[in-house]
Amino acid sequence: MRLRNIPGADEVVANSPYCIAQPSKLKGKYKSELFGNDNPLYIEIGMGKGQFITTLAKQNPNINYIGIERYTSVLLRAVQKVEEEEIPNLKFICFDAADILDIFACREVDRIYLNFSDPWPKDRHAKRRLTSSTFLNRYNSILALDGYIEFKTDNKDLFDFSVDEINNHPLWKLDAVTYDLHSDEAMNEGNVMTEYEEKFSSMGNPIFKLIASR
Repeated sequence: MRLRNIPGADEVVANSPYCIAQPSKLKGKYKSELFGNDNPLYIEIGMGKGQFITTLAKQNPNINYIGIERYTSVLLRAVQKVEEEEIPNLKFICFDAADILDIFACREVDRIYLNFSDPWPKDRHAKRRLTSSTFLNRYNSILALDGYIEFKTDNKDLFDFSVDEINNHPLWKLDAVTYDLHSDEAMNEGNVMTEYEEKFSSMGNPIFKLIASR
């Protein structure tokens, strides 16, 4: 499905105090120069309209959050939601995650969230999936040694692929897996839903979740 371009989205994102215009210049310095503290740094890759990461930032003022979204027409919605709020521990980056090593230094990130990522269903596009071994290698570089990944989706094919990729990767292991998040008392504790999660679960779709670490 083609993403609808929203006139003026580029300008709004470029001028928002919540958006980082040149993230590569902050590589290795997000905590000290952007947030002015030494708090943990959590990122969400493919943040969509921002409900998940915005909620987390409000709940956890002692954690720094950065949401990454490739398209300004999508990121615009998140920017509009938070423009009138004061959330000093939240920033956004409009960026292609394939180049994530260009904007984060080695071990700089403490946690990575992946929520309802593009499934890229064709086999020839498997490397573009955010849970592919290609991306797992990138995460290995930027993630702190005790950091981990949390991944949620309603797409069983993508989830099965993700489980296999982690199980077959020499550096990664699965810490927890559920095929019905909202019925799993332990895994669902403190769960923050995304817009997609609310939509799909209301339709009766089970939500799958995994947690992975080195």
